[in-house]
Amino acid sequence: MTLSLSPAEINLADPAPFERGDALELFRILRREKPVHFNPGGRLFGDNAGSAGTPLGERQILPFWNLTKYADVVAVSRDPGLWSSEKGITQFAMETMSAEEQLMNTDGKMLITIDPPKHVRLRRLVNKGFTPRAVGAMEDHIRQIVTEILDDIAAKGECDFVLDVASLLPLAVICRMMGVEKSDWRLIFQLTNKVLGGGDPEYQTDVPMEQRGTMAAARTTIVSGFAGMMQFWSALLADRRKQRRDDLVSLLADAEIEGEALSDADILWFSILLIVAGNETTRNAISGGLLALCQHPEERARFQADMSLIDTAVEEILRWTSPVTHMARIATADTEIRSQPIKAGERVVMWYASVNRDEDVFPEPDRFDVTRTPNEHLAFGIGEHFCLGAGFARLELKVIFRELFRRFPDIQLAGEPERLRSTFIGGIKHLPVRFTPR
Repeated sequence: MTLSLSPAEINLADPAPFERGDALELFRILRREKPVHFNPGGRLFGDNAGSAGTPLGERQILPFWNLTKYADVVAVSRDPGLWSSEKGITQFAMETMSAEEQLMNTDGKMLITIDPPKHVRLRRLVNKGFTPRAVGAMEDHIRQIVTEILDDIAAKGECDFVLDVASLLPLAVICRMMGVEKSDWRLIFQLTNKVLGGGDPEYQTDVPMEQRGTMAAARTTIVSGFAGMMQFWSALLADRRKQRRDDLVSLLADAEIEGEALSDADILWFSILLIVAGNETTRNAISGGLLALCQHPEERARFQADMSLIDTAVEEILRWTSPVTHMARIATADTEIRSQPIKAGERVVMWYASVNRDEDVFPEPDRFDVTRTPNEHLAFGIGEHFCLGAGFARLELKVIFRELFRRFPDIQLAGEPERLRSTFIGGIKHLPVRFTPR
């Protein structure tokens, strides 16, 4: 789709273009005409008032700068001294917060919202669980999970690929690493949807129907998701304090930084980050990957004819889907990007979905190519905060696409995808598919 808009008409705080699939065209305009683009703050963005027009109250959303070029995002990511993560990593920041919202505010609490040197010390605590050796040791286990998932759909001939396949694999892997019992996996799935998909009316089950789709409903849903996470992980941590097990929560319970044990709060925020990041983003790469392959039949045929292309195909899927659409940073001093002054305290939003289509880096960026090389995408970020679970995500993608096409070579779309209403996660909520029953 080609849109005729000036940069001044583009509002990347509005989730509607992301839900419709139009955001890539907006990024293309900005890369060409205004790669460092200002989004003003205000009381309301886009159609976030919802169909009922429910007011937001007097709280104001703070302004931010949009970065849409690869080189700028790399430069910001590699300079954590100038660009801090501790004052928020998403585009939205409220001028004021309620006490309830402040309690669930992640700024400076999670690994992903902590700057060096503390970030480096915290990351070392769990690094051994995410090394290439640790990832490789999980391959047989991951293949077993995939086999069980595909066995469950084999006789049906159709399914919702997101709910019945894509969401189950990463959820099972990270839950088992964290020590979560299978009976609680559905709860973790629901809470993850609230935390990362709180702006989507489908997940706003804690507010009346007539208020769903509003910014207020989104905040309520996200707070509810974090509250549920806190309750769950507090109970699990209390259990591990009594009896250790072979899982990451027990590892954190025993961990020390410079001779000092982690606090309960440190462990809770660490656990929430690992479980949320460990299942949501890979889920969307899997579902978005199948969608891309189905929409590009020639590339799919190349891949299915030669599964040795799995490595380059997975990297192209990651570039193409960009499961985490953006991250934000705050300037710690006055600076500039492309001659545009940025003041200390101002927020810049790094749009991975845009830089992964940057014409200066990727030849024919809008062509899906399962043999693309080199492919230095930023789907996992770059620099200090490069995704801890990147190795697991890649392995899960490789295993599931090998097994999926081996068992269901004729799998096809059976309807239109339903995309998540979010500017933060490039997600698909539902993807109907059909295949020959086995």
